[in-house]
Amino acid sequence: MAPSHDAPVIYPGSFDPMTNGHLDVARRAARTFPHVVVAVVANPNKRPMFSAHARVAMLRDACSGLSNVEVASFDGLLVDFVRQQGARLIVKGLRIVADFEGEFTMALINRKLAGNVDTMFLPASVEYAYVSSSSVREIFALGGDVSDFVPPSVLRAMADLRRDVG
Repeated sequence: MAPSHDAPVIYPGSFDPMTNGHLDVARRAARTFPHVVVAVVANPNKRPMFSAHARVAMLRDACSGLSNVEVASFDGLLVDFVRQQGARLIVKGLRIVADFEGEFTMALINRKLAGNVDTMFLPASVEYAYVSSSSVREIFALGGDVSDFVPPSVLRAMADLRRDVG
């Protein structure tokens, strides 16, 4: 389903932290669609590494060269945010086959809840297929170097976090 020219597509996620794989999906979506909203979910049930506000700031910095990309945050149901934005298409990145089952289930649920909302899956680029936010958090927590896995704005924030904790 092609979105209308005025309607954005929504690229949602927790982005905790944003990885180069996330940025790759945002760039590819920006080449495909005239307006992309990267939507940071502020899930109160999780204990994030970074606040939603900090994640939005890092994403805005990382996506600053993408003129048709905006970054926003939301809480609650994704389909409610999608409706508020006037969107009809959700873009999701898939790294590995195991991602597909959960993402496909959510796509079906979102379609059932919203009726007119579809999901498009973008497979990860080969160089990012093994990178996940959880692996980045673990490497970071164990004192490892994550500079190859995250954009510079995220690396700076992680270094600040390490200084604040250390």
